[in-house]
Amino acid sequence: MENLTNETSQVVNPHFELLLKVETLLKAKFGVGILNSELQYDFPVFVVEKAIIINVLEFLKTEPELKFSFLTTLCGIHLPENKGAEFAVMYQLHNMEQNWRIRIKITMPNEDIKVPTAIGLWPSANWMERQEFDFYGFKFEGHPDLRRILNMDEMNYHPMRKEYPLEDGSRDDKSDKMFGR
Repeated sequence: MENLTNETSQVVNPHFELLLKVETLLKAKFGVGILNSELQYDFPVFVVEKAIIINVLEFLKTEPELKFSFLTTLCGIHLPENKGAEFAVMYQLHNMEQNWRIRIKITMPNEDIKVPTAIGLWPSANWMERQEFDFYGFKFEGHPDLRRILNMDEMNYHPMRKEYPLEDGSRDDKSDKMFGR
């Protein structure tokens, strides 16, 4: 990707420019509900309060200056070392016209992994939310058919949580250390 320059011939990072543009509009609309913003690699990333996530997503989709009309992915994250914010859901959005991509994250404690469904904004969120329910146990409130999508219904746990060993305990040739734990 080529770099742009401003009037003083300084290199301008287009991803940083997008970060500033979206941050300005989000903070003007939601104020302190926007908890953090940063550039991770080439992605502007915004952490927002869980209580306003659907309003933020709707704004990003419908705001004429932004038009993030495509939900690329929705994924769960389990970070047990983050006390009080052990779980997160990340939404990756894309403005196809401008080829802009951003990530929106919400965090929550282990005791409250309820998240409002995004199906009203993006019907494609249906299966994505079912996957994250299946793997992590997120309860997407308002989801019309929240059930396992990849694992057996009989499973009584959520396998992507880091509270479970990665390998069969009866094996002595591998350990979780081999998987970065």
